Amino acid sequence: MPEFILNGTLISILKGDITDQDTDAVVNAANSSLMGGGGVDRAIHGRGGPSILEECRKIRSSQWPNGVPTGKAVITSGGNLKAQYVIHTVGPIWRGGFENEQQLLEDAYRNSLLLAGINKLSSISFPSISTGAYGYPIEQAGRVALKTTKMIAEQSNEKSHHFREIRFVLFSERDMRAYERISKEELLAK
Repeated sequence: MPEFILNGTLISILKGDITDQDTDAVVNAANSSLMGGGGVDRAIHGRGGPSILEECRKIRSSQWPNGVPTGKAVITSGGNLKAQYVIHTVGPIWRGGFENEQQLLEDAYRNSLLLAGINKLSSISFPSISTGAYGYPIEQAGRVALKTTKMIAEQSNEKSHHFREIRFVLFSERDMRAYERISKEELLAK
């Protein structure tokens, strides 16, 4: 399991199940409806139980009646998960890289981290956002994820929120190896 320390934050990459993580929050690669879907979204709602869906309904009715925009993030309790919270973010659908997908994916990671910081959470676990049904190529998505995380970790100081740990939890061995390879380029680069 590759691990890196950036400005006092442990960045770790592992193969596993996002629903088993014991960090303060796990990130859900949600769709804009927040009503559940496939992949990570289905696993989190299934394992977390109905309270997560109920909180998502409230968010939809009070904040985002037309759905959560791509790149934005919202927070609910973790329901039956080990994590106390779930941060739901909507990643972009891959359209060949011609429709601002990179910026939208950066926004999804950045807004998730900022929301965790606002809620004073010190540890967070991410899946590989948008690389499942949304088709974002794993190498490009991993580069965006790690570069954005590095930027946030390096900017933290005594006056801003500091994360103890940021995990990337990959479902397949192939995805984990891709993140491991990219991390050596992105996280160790000056």
